[in-house]
Amino acid sequence: MRRQVPARTSTHRTSHPGTRMTTTFAAAAADPAFRGRIGSDARSGHYPVPHRYRLHLSPSCPHCLGIAITHGLLDLGDTLPVTHLPAVPDAPDCGYAALRPLYEASAHQYRGPAAAPVLSDDWTGRIVSTHAPDILHDLAARFAGPGPDLYPASARDAIDALVHRCEQDINQAAQQAGRLGSDHPGYASALDTLLGALAALEQQLADRPYLLGPELTVADVQLWVTLVQLDTVHRWHLDAAAVQRIAGHRHLWSYARSLAARPAFARSLDLDAIARRHHARCRGREAAGAAVQIVDWTTAPAPDQHVTPAPR
Repeated sequence: MRRQVPARTSTHRTSHPGTRMTTTFAAAAADPAFRGRIGSDARSGHYPVPHRYRLHLSPSCPHCLGIAITHGLLDLGDTLPVTHLPAVPDAPDCGYAALRPLYEASAHQYRGPAAAPVLSDDWTGRIVSTHAPDILHDLAARFAGPGPDLYPASARDAIDALVHRCEQDINQAAQQAGRLGSDHPGYASALDTLLGALAALEQQLADRPYLLGPELTVADVQLWVTLVQLDTVHRWHLDAAAVQRIAGHRHLWSYARSLAARPAFARSLDLDAIARRHHARCRGREAAGAAVQIVDWTTAPAPDQHVTPAPR
């Protein structure tokens, strides 16, 4: 059995006093995270002001997709510009060549991959953050203006718990099941975790339009991105019976298709980019679930139209 190497974290000096960069070291290198935050006023160093910051996003990255949707829902196109990156990273270390100067300006002798997403400061030419949850929360909390309140203070604990469930019990469980394969003893356990999370969300959506009630929040953005990944990436490595059980959560997939009809979601979804990144980087075995499409994301209905999962 291959011995796991415990992860350890170190902090490196950056070129901006308001930003710290943490790097996780393990058997496989993880992307570093610059963890600057947007504060409420000038005393914070990074404060919300139009045209100062810039997002660097790839259409194939799920973290970037969530940020792009939030950016669209808040109508920040004239306030916070977006630089679009290629679908597939173009550097040997799985980073982006266009981001390399920005990373090197932000951290002394930076040697890691220049990965997306990035929130940068055009005034200083340096990175504020590469940590997707922080970027998403700062967009919703600091740049919302008269737009929807996607991260209301009264619901933040519930939102964070739902986001954690999406990552741990859906994304990671699906990845583990796909990595192990249906003939591995651990496959059933990973699949049970995934199906249990979907069942809980199915019940939660049975009598409400969104996860927390009548209003859309960043929890819905995260769940929608998670469902897109589950159908367009993870199912390729699951057996057909498992994918059919996943598709059986009718409220959940109807909710996903309804959100896909909203402009901020539809404009941000690039199925071709997701497929190209998946096939370029994935080394897992393709399974029978690849042939069982759950949702046809290209034919999303109007928001008030009844929807059902795609035929199997």
